[in-house]
Amino acid sequence: MGQKINPLGFRLGTTQSHYSLWFSQPKNYSEGLQEDQKIRDCIKNYVQKNTRASSGIEGIARIEIQKRIDLIQVIIHMGFPKLLIENRPHGVEDLKINVQKELNCVNRKLNIAITRIAKPYGHPNILAEFIAGQLKSRVSFRKAMKKAIELTEQADTKGIQIQIAGRIDGKEIARIEWIREGRVPLQTIRAKIDYCAYTVRTIYGVLGIKIWIFMDEE
Repeated sequence: MGQKINPLGFRLGTTQSHYSLWFSQPKNYSEGLQEDQKIRDCIKNYVQKNTRASSGIEGIARIEIQKRIDLIQVIIHMGFPKLLIENRPHGVEDLKINVQKELNCVNRKLNIAITRIAKPYGHPNILAEFIAGQLKSRVSFRKAMKKAIELTEQADTKGIQIQIAGRIDGKEIARIEWIREGRVPLQTIRAKIDYCAYTVRTIYGVLGIKIWIFMDEE
């Protein structure tokens, strides 16, 4: 059997950099790790609650965390920052207060910056959210996949592979369906590949979406 490996972890140090940058002693490492997870969950929940219901897309590509002794710097890479900032001039301030409550960090300053991504549909997370929205509104999975591929073609990517697994279209037997466009060289470490795994809760059960996007070779 072919052994599967997470394409991001496989490329760390070559084309991929860490999403969290900090240093701690071994005994405090697990605390730092849990803190990162709390920050990410808190931001995602806040964005989910406060984006307009009509869009259904949170648009967070990734959240980067940098920690120093007295400062936590959080950079949110969003495809559609308007969804968060629109109608609420203090959107970022509220988010900051929420995260601080969650962490109850007294002696550390928290900075949150939002950066906009030029081509949002070139990012697997945003694309997965789009497909999830389609599947929830009972669009056929093939149609959703084709539409997603059309969206990535506008974002100048060299290749994409989408896989959906579970009770597709409400069938009783779970199966895996996948589609590939262009080339996706998973074994080439030089190749910059972005990847995400996303779960969707539909009325039939849970579906898993995996997306690999081949950006370019370095």
